[in-house]
Amino acid sequence: MNKDHGRTKIKQKKNSIDHALPLISKDRVRTNLLKRQEQKALAFLVQYIPSWMSSNVLTGIGFLGNVIVFLSFILAELFDTRFLLIGVIGFAISWFGDSLDGRIAYYRKKPRKWYGFMLDLVIDWLGIVLIGLGFVIYADRFLKLLGYAFIVLYGLEIIIALLRYKISGSYSIDAGKLSPTETRILISLFLVIEVIFPGSIVYLTAIADIILAISNISEFKKLAKIANERDEEENRKSELKIAENNKE
Repeated sequence: MNKDHGRTKIKQKKNSIDHALPLISKDRVRTNLLKRQEQKALAFLVQYIPSWMSSNVLTGIGFLGNVIVFLSFILAELFDTRFLLIGVIGFAISWFGDSLDGRIAYYRKKPRKWYGFMLDLVIDWLGIVLIGLGFVIYADRFLKLLGYAFIVLYGLEIIIALLRYKISGSYSIDAGKLSPTETRILISLFLVIEVIFPGSIVYLTAIADIILAISNISEFKKLAKIANERDEEENRKSELKIAENNKE
């Protein structure tokens, strides 16, 4: 009896996730490594977000997570490296708020496509500036440039996402197989390693910068090809229109 009851609950839970998945997947193309696991997690969580927790509240929670990451760098620099572990919690909070703010709006059938698009980009930019600034304060001398490079490269990723939306009409927050989710996990891992092996975060950040640079170059090449194809198509249409007008 208990086994049957347990199976029924598991089946109901699966059905509820399957029902929520199409709702939260609207308006966004995902290509990141963890897209399947992340989408299922979000489909599960949206069903338990209390009604008073609006999209704006979740956006604020996401930004608060970035502030916590920033403070973890400050505390680690002033007191003890182990304070960096607070940053891992900050990234988890950041993921929770940032990933759910738009998805909860679609789940509740109250999408905020343009407002949410604008707000997400601004908050994401402010968040990455805070995290980069925290690293700049924590790092020594010229190594601060690695934090600056990270801000620049992540900012370029946001610009490429905007250009992709303008040129192709397809909005994606992912740069190939990387998304903010993978980036958060990667940096969290860096923080843990830094606590165990002080000084290692400098080399790990350099690796992260290289990965971001390669990803941005790859996505830029793809986008340039799409833009060129669109130009050629529009030019052909323009030439055909001129030819038709001349015939008349």
